[in-house]
Amino acid sequence: MQNKKVEVQDWGLMDYKAAWDKQEATFADTIAIKTAIRNREPKTDSDPTLDITPNYLIFCEHPHVYTLGKSGKPENLLLDESGLEEKHASFYPINRGGDITYHGPGQLVCYPILDLDNFFTDIHLYLRTLEEAIILTLADYGLTAGRYPGYTGVWFDADNQRARKICAMGVRCSRWVTMHGLALNVNSQLDYFKNIVPCGIDDKAVTSMQQELGRQVDLKEVQQVLQQHIAQLFKMQLA
Repeated sequence: MQNKKVEVQDWGLMDYKAAWDKQEATFADTIAIKTAIRNREPKTDSDPTLDITPNYLIFCEHPHVYTLGKSGKPENLLLDESGLEEKHASFYPINRGGDITYHGPGQLVCYPILDLDNFFTDIHLYLRTLEEAIILTLADYGLTAGRYPGYTGVWFDADNQRARKICAMGVRCSRWVTMHGLALNVNSQLDYFKNIVPCGIDDKAVTSMQQELGRQVDLKEVQQVLQQHIAQLFKMQLA
């Protein structure tokens, strides 16, 4: 049976490595539960709740950090070790899709750890649905965003030379269980993006909600709006 219940967790401002380890542990536990369910034969227990996997929607912020995905190029980080120290930033190669990206204070990070067997088993639809949740969230603030053909994430003016990215995505999936997710620039310090070739794209700008609106935005408010759009699109029951 499908489990549409999703536990929302707010980890606050958390070091990237600490969040990585915590996320990996939750991801591994979910896969272990799923494997145990599939290997339980014959099913002697009549309690249907024993045959479902959990789902999590995790929100957090990170101190300044650059992360490099499996398909990324190290040269897309434009800082050496001393440059990272000067910027008070860390660097981690990680096991997700995508190239290099930046996380930092003022950026809303969402890590959905979902068993897609509870929703739909289509990783492309999964990414497009997360993008749609961001597009709807931005629309609630009067901002018109969309997709850039051939690229993952959410953009403004993708059809002209003013194209600029506001949300990056990177996902890992095993046995239809997801980890990693999206990073929405709310009040991000955009200067930090100048130290990388964001997502391997060297001819496009990066922006934030603050930049587009000309004012700071309540990050927790954005989190609430976004989680509701995700819940509606995935038909989740948030807990």
